[in-house]
Amino acid sequence: QVQLVESGGGLVQAGGSLRLSCAASGRTFSTYTMAWFRQAPGKEREFVAGINRIAGTYYVDSVKGRFTTSRDNAKSTLYLQMNSLKPEDTAVYYCAASTHYSTGFYVTTSEYAYWGQGTQVTVSS
Repeated sequence: QVQLVESGGGLVQAGGSLRLSCAASGRTFSTYTMAWFRQAPGKEREFVAGINRIAGTYYVDSVKGRFTTSRDNAKSTLYLQMNSLKPEDTAVYYCAASTHYSTGFYVTTSEYAYWGQGTQVTVSS
């Protein structure tokens, strides 16, 4: 069983930055493929960024060059650095863990067995 707890959300002006964290329980964090998803009101939950167990990363086109995900296996923590934020980035952000051992990337919610409770990010124009 894995528990995920996100933090770091908040209200920021367009062009600003936020850093999200996701603390994971359990001793096998380093083996998980991790990801960030987001869900805006009235929309489906969408993939934002992922990082596999060998620290390879993958991003949705709309955040490439602005967002960076990283992991600290010693601290069992996942991060999402968000720069140059736009109003359309406003959403609840979720971290997720997949137990797939492959180093591939997974962009659908069904591939992730564990989810955090989410943290709100609001970007004002």
